[in-house]
Amino acid sequence: MATIARQAPARHLTELALEFLAYLELERGLSRNTLEAYRSDLQQYGQFLDARGVDPLDVTPGDLAAFATELATGRDGRRPVAPRTVSRKIACLRSFYRHLRREQILDRDPTSELRAPRAPERLPKVLSRDEINRLLAQPRGSSSSALRDRAMLETMYACGLRASEAIRLEVSAVDLQAGILRTHGKGSKERIVPIGSKAIEALQAYLVLARPHLVGQREETRLFVNLRGGGLSRQGLYKIVQRHARRAGLEHRMSPHTLRHTFATHLLAGGCDLRSLQEMLGHADIGTTQIYTHLSTERLRDVYFEAHPRAQLARDP
Repeated sequence: MATIARQAPARHLTELALEFLAYLELERGLSRNTLEAYRSDLQQYGQFLDARGVDPLDVTPGDLAAFATELATGRDGRRPVAPRTVSRKIACLRSFYRHLRREQILDRDPTSELRAPRAPERLPKVLSRDEINRLLAQPRGSSSSALRDRAMLETMYACGLRASEAIRLEVSAVDLQAGILRTHGKGSKERIVPIGSKAIEALQAYLVLARPHLVGQREETRLFVNLRGGGLSRQGLYKIVQRHARRAGLEHRMSPHTLRHTFATHLLAGGCDLRSLQEMLGHADIGTTQIYTHLSTERLRDVYFEAHPRAQLARDP
């Protein structure tokens, strides 16, 4: 069975988890947010094992099923965990025990029969064409911050960037003459995405008229910078998006990621094929991209029932 001497469950799990997280960071290139989520999941799992007095290398399928049940139903006054979160925690444990087998620390996989509860499918929020136009029209004037905000919003919508990709984007990764940019998504996978004409115009104005004033004498490689000339943080990006969303009356409708969802949905509605969209979004699995076909179908239904003179009759019982 296992080749490591037994210790107290929590201490033992901590050592194994640190090695696992180092593997995910150095060899798999997972993001800091994902690593932090997995660290938290394993910490919670360790507390569960401690309460049962079970070593992580001695767990049985029954122990794991009890952990999943406890998450889903709650215990000691705790609220039940949402199905999507339970699924993520179980995915973490599967990956953890596969790693232990790969490293020959275990010769079995106790998670092989573990099943996560089916999460209800939630469609992401998407802006209409009118709403996205209202949002993009908010950064007004010729100040450095307005030019930066306009360029950033236009680029995120034009290229379907994640928030993390937008703040890590470097000046050298943008080729305005060719109309493309290079970005690195999950797992540090590089992809090339076209840039639309409106985003190119906004980026040109920002690079010529605003960024040099913001950066000054600093040697900053990142494209989007804060008012002190340093790279923009995730929190800074969120505040910028929320400020303009509030002015457009959309603060409850969106987050930075809404721009990515809107990009994908509008491309599909305009005739883009699913494989091309998968490449532009950087999805490893086309099944992830297919959620946007559902969004497009929902949008078509809304347009149909709003526009067809006899559609309301068809909807009424």
